[in-house]
Amino acid sequence: MGYPSDFLLKRLLYRDGLMLVIDKPAGLAVHSGPGGGDHLENYFDALRFGLPRTPALAHRLDRDTSGCLVLGRHPKALRKLGKLFSEHRIEKIYWAICKGVPQKPSGTINAPLIKQARGKGWRMEIADENDENAQAARTTYRVLSSHDGMCFIEAKPKTGRTHQIRVHLESIGAPILGDPQYGHFTQVERDQPMKLHARRIIIPISKNKDPVVVEAEPPTDMREILERLGYTIPAHSPDSGNLQE
Repeated sequence: MGYPSDFLLKRLLYRDGLMLVIDKPAGLAVHSGPGGGDHLENYFDALRFGLPRTPALAHRLDRDTSGCLVLGRHPKALRKLGKLFSEHRIEKIYWAICKGVPQKPSGTINAPLIKQARGKGWRMEIADENDENAQAARTTYRVLSSHDGMCFIEAKPKTGRTHQIRVHLESIGAPILGDPQYGHFTQVERDQPMKLHARRIIIPISKNKDPVVVEAEPPTDMREILERLGYTIPAHSPDSGNLQE
């Protein structure tokens, strides 16, 4: 394993009796893939906090995406979280630093996606609406700052398709810096960590309480670019660090 066995303890953002929210690092897959290699599930044993089972993934983030990732602490919690995710009742807010600036400073991207084989791999592409294999996909976005041919975008996926934000932002002329698959970049731009971060997640886990709101601070490399773009990160983090049983 490439990280200390307990490294996720320092990346724990929220804990209660049902779920955990951790700050996933960029570059680490959430689970084992066909190519093998290290992955996040290898480190879940440190997050049991006295329970007999290790927590499990309630949803997914791409290998190269950082930020808020939700884990269920037991089967009942996972079923509850799975229902909330499938009904699109959990709100996810992503930050992206992009090359290029969209013509419209805000809007909704309604563009169905389809998975296409490419050599030994695959990629997601914008599909024709009449394609029977197309998956409906919708993302709202707004440009928060721009300078010198780059922009900082807040994106909210209204559906949960694979690579949705990455493909949708590329389709409006704002591919995400460091994206290993999408967009036209120089090798230097391609080799840097991808600048897509799951900034905030809002989870209505209890009928009788306000939704749980958790934020993850962006990685250092993103913070440095945000400063160059003239954006100041708000100090308020609603429930981050709230650890309770």
